[in-house]
Amino acid sequence: MLARPNRAGLIAALDTHDPATAERWATALAPHVGVVKIGLELFVACGPATVARIARHRPVFLDLKFHDIPNTVAGAVRSACALRPAMLTIHAAGGPAMIATARAAAEDAAGPDRPAILAVTVLTSTDAATLAETGVAGGPAQQVLRLARLALDAGADGLVCAPPEVPLIRAAHGAQPLLVVPGVRPAGSARGDQSRVATPEEAVAAGADWLVIGRPITAATDPVAAAAAIAATLAA
Repeated sequence: MLARPNRAGLIAALDTHDPATAERWATALAPHVGVVKIGLELFVACGPATVARIARHRPVFLDLKFHDIPNTVAGAVRSACALRPAMLTIHAAGGPAMIATARAAAEDAAGPDRPAILAVTVLTSTDAATLAETGVAGGPAQQVLRLARLALDAGADGLVCAPPEVPLIRAAHGAQPLLVVPGVRPAGSARGDQSRVATPEEAVAAGADWLVIGRPITAATDPVAAAAAIAATLAA
C-alpha cells in the first residue's frame, strides 16, 4: 500500500472526460502532488487503459465508490486491483459484509501490493436536509461517525470524509485510520457544489492525511501554479 505521508499530502482530482487533458494535467502537476485521482467521469469515458497511462506520472487514487452486493463488489475490486491503484473507494453504506469482502478480495488479488480500501462516509455535497430526505436523521456528523465505526470495524483501511468531520473521527478512532479529505477549498475559492468545506490549512490542522482538490487546481488560469501554492502551504 501507499505509505502515509509525513505531513498531509495533496491529491489532484483529474475530473475530465478527455484522456489527453487528464494526462497533460498529470504530467504537469506531478512535481507538486503525491497522488492523482481518477473518478467516474474519466473512467467511464476512457476506461482502464487511462489508469495505466496516468499511473506513469503519479500513483492513482481510483475513486469509483463501489456499492453493490458483496459478491459484485468483490469482483469489481479484483478487476480494479489489476490496474494497480494506490487507493480504491467503496461506500461505507454498503455495510460490513460488503466492506469485509472488498478488503478480502483486494488481499487475494494483490497481496501486500493491494490498494488501500477507503470507505466513503457522507459525500461533501450532502447536508442535513439531504440526509433527512433520504431517511437519515441526526445530520452529517452523526452519520459520518456511525459509518466510520462500521467501516473500520469491517476492515477498511481508511475513510473519505468532509473536513468538519476529521477531528471527530480522530477523537473517536485516533491516528490509525487513513483520512482522505475532499471538499478542500483554498481561501477565496468558490464552494461550487460542496456544502461542508475547509481551507487546506484547516484540514491539515484537523488531522487529514490526504487532501483531494480538483477544480481550484484544474480550473485555475495556471493549474501548475495553483497546485504549487497549495503544496507550499502543506509543507509549511
